[in-house]
Amino acid sequence: MLFFFVAACSDKAQQPFTPPPVTVGVYTIDAQMLNLTTDLPGRTVALTAAEVRPQIDGLIEERLFIEGANVNAGQQLYQIEDDRYQATYDRTIANLKNATLTKERIENLLQSKSVSKQDFDDAEASWELAKAEAELARIELEFTQVKAPVSGRIGRSAITEGALVTAGQTQPLAIVQQLDPIHIDISQPIVEILRLRKELADGKIQRNEQGAANILLILEDGQIYPHTGTLEFSEVSVDQSTGSVTLRATIPNPDWQLLPGMFVHARLNVGYDDNVILAPQQAVQRDATGQPAIWVVEGDTANLRPITTSRTLGNMWLVEDGLSAGDQVVTEGQLLLRPGAKVTATPASNINPIIDFKTGAAE
Repeated sequence: MLFFFVAACSDKAQQPFTPPPVTVGVYTIDAQMLNLTTDLPGRTVALTAAEVRPQIDGLIEERLFIEGANVNAGQQLYQIEDDRYQATYDRTIANLKNATLTKERIENLLQSKSVSKQDFDDAEASWELAKAEAELARIELEFTQVKAPVSGRIGRSAITEGALVTAGQTQPLAIVQQLDPIHIDISQPIVEILRLRKELADGKIQRNEQGAANILLILEDGQIYPHTGTLEFSEVSVDQSTGSVTLRATIPNPDWQLLPGMFVHARLNVGYDDNVILAPQQAVQRDATGQPAIWVVEGDTANLRPITTSRTLGNMWLVEDGLSAGDQVVTEGQLLLRPGAKVTATPASNINPIIDFKTGAAE
C-alpha cells in the first residue's frame, strides 16, 4: 500500500507545470476603404508686404487713409508740408526760363558770329543744369505726397499728424500687405518631404493641370476653408541648423478671411485606398530593437509579430506590412504574455476607433 502511494506521488512530481491560459482582449483587423490625407502645419504669410517710407524730410500735414482699409497702388496716404519744396520748384522753373532765353539769344548771336562757340557751349550747359535742377525739384515736390507702393490692405499708422519724418528713416510710416492670394509657409523635416515627394511621383497625391498638388486649408477652429490652394514641392529651402524644409503654398483669399500670421493646416489628398489596415494604438508596442510590434493571437497562442507603420489616423496606426484582414491583435493583457503563451481571447473593451476627424467616429 505504501509502495503505490509513493509511486503515485513520484509520477505527479515529474509532470511539468502548465500555467492556465491568459485571458486577453483582442481586436479583429478589418481592411477598410479610406480617403487618406496628410495634414501639414503652417502659417499664413502675405503675398507682398510693402513698407511705406518718406523720400524727403518734413512734417506730416495730413493722413489720408483709414487704418485697416484697402488701398490702391498710387493712392496718396500722407501729405508732407510742401511750402519749401513748392518754393524751390518755382525758383528752379524761373532759372530754367532764364537759361532757356539766354541759350536762344546766344544761339542767334552765334549765327551772326557775334559770340564764340565757347559762349554758346557755356549757355547750353547752364540750360541743361537748370533743366536738371527743375526736374529734381519737381520730383521732391511730388514726394510730399506719400503714396501706396502696391495695392492691398494697410495696417495702422506708425506716426501721427505733425510728426517729423526724414528720408531714409528706419521706421516705416505704415505697411501695405497684399493678401489675395496669400502664402502658406510649411516647415517639415526632410524625411517627411522625401515621403511626400515619393507619393507625388507615385501618383498618390492629386495634382492639378499645372502639376501642383492641391490642398485644403483647415483653420484653427477646425473649419475647412472654402477655397482650394496649390503646393509646389520644387520651391524649397533647407535650414542647415535644423534640417527642416520650408514649402510654400498659395491659396485665394478674396474675402480677406486669412490674415498674416494665422496658424493653419494644409491638407493633401493622398487618394482612396480600399485595403487600408489600421491597428489600435493600444496594441502597438516596441520590441527590443525599437521597432513596432504587435501581439497576434493564432489559434490558442499569442506571438509577437513585427509590423511596419507609416503614420497615425486618429487613434489608429496605419500598418503597411505585418498584418492582414482577420488577424486578432491583443489590446488588453499584453504584460502577461510570453511568446507561445496559451490565451483565451475575448472581445476588447478598450477600443473606440477614431479615424474621422470631423465626427470622431470610425467610418
